[in-house]
Amino acid sequence: MKNKELPHLIKELRDKLGLTQEQFAQRIGVTFSTINNWEKGTRTPHPFLFQRLLEIAKDVGLKNIENVKRTRK
Repeated sequence: MKNKELPHLIKELRDKLGLTQEQFAQRIGVTFSTINNWEKGTRTPHPFLFQRLLEIAKDVGLKNIENVKRTRK
């Protein structure tokens, strides 16, 4: 299976948690527009938040996250 790209990982993680962009933003301490930009691929998370997203993804059992990169295309 192909490795996930960051915007796809964030959306999949949010969907797995059953949260809206607004709810997910509140949960991790960012704004709605930040989550929206991450999912569109126009912005990337700060390194600390990127690591936190990967930890949450592992905790909820998402697969193929080992090679997700923080950088944009």
